[in-house]
Amino acid sequence: MSSKIEEAQEHIRQAEKCLKTSLLKWRPDFDNAAEEYNKAATCFRNAKSLDQCRDCLMKSADCHRQNRALFHAAKCLDQAILICKEMNNLGDIRKLAERACNLYQQHGSPESGATVLDKAAKILEQTHPEDALQLYKQAVDVVTVGVVKRIEDSTRQGAEYASKVARIMVKLGMYDQAADAIRREIGLHQQVGSEGAIGRLAVALVLVQLARGDYVAAEKAFKEWGNCCDAAEVQTLESLLQAYDDEDPELAQRALSSPFIRHMDVEYARLARDLPLPKGVSIAPKANVIENAAASYVSPNSGAAGDAAAKPAAGPAGGDDEDEGGLC
Repeated sequence: MSSKIEEAQEHIRQAEKCLKTSLLKWRPDFDNAAEEYNKAATCFRNAKSLDQCRDCLMKSADCHRQNRALFHAAKCLDQAILICKEMNNLGDIRKLAERACNLYQQHGSPESGATVLDKAAKILEQTHPEDALQLYKQAVDVVTVGVVKRIEDSTRQGAEYASKVARIMVKLGMYDQAADAIRREIGLHQQVGSEGAIGRLAVALVLVQLARGDYVAAEKAFKEWGNCCDAAEVQTLESLLQAYDDEDPELAQRALSSPFIRHMDVEYARLARDLPLPKGVSIAPKANVIENAAASYVSPNSGAAGDAAAKPAAGPAGGDDEDEGGLC
């Protein structure tokens, strides 16, 4: 180990010597300095001194950049990303990836720039999903804008990065942005005529719109892209939308449990599993009526009228008795 570190330090001394200027040497020798720093980084890595290895790679990248060797500078930053991963120093990875991508683009290699963004995003996806999301979004722009946008392979690569953007947004609960990302992904697949992929994305878009609580947008998405779905997908989506229209939670649950939804990308499968079901239409219960629970109400007026009607009926009978007595 000590011999490797001593060797690395000797390479560093040689690199610093190359960078010095004098009366007869007006310009630093960036080319040889970059090579010496790169050799020092290799020695430090073999000696498991990762901090010093990363520092030497950064210095080598700077020397290449000063020498206008942009591709080699980007390669050094690319290697520094892997060293940061080994060190579990993930905080610097996004910045390094963006710098490397910028150098690749200046060199005229946008595909290499998108690749380094993708590599860094995969490292960050589990622990730093927000940083990974930004790197994937930049990768989509790199491969779909400029001179490469008419190349079919680049468009397919852009669709793959857009898919990762949408899935991370779903994972983070960013459903509004996820719907836009899915539509962009559909547009990229349209350019290469991949109807099967569009059909699967139509299902994903319907699920995202339902997660947003927008049934109208979900139905619109199905009407717009449903012709790209296969028979099983069409049947499932029709049942699902009918269930939400009829407020039928059981039918919705059966539709969301269909095999092809369970075997979608894990983010969409989880979304379908956790999707709020319609609450159903509740019917108010009939009131129970107990017969003869209280005495019937009788109006006081009805009693007085009855007495008044009864008295005249007895009058004539009394009068007949008086008449009869008088006759006697």
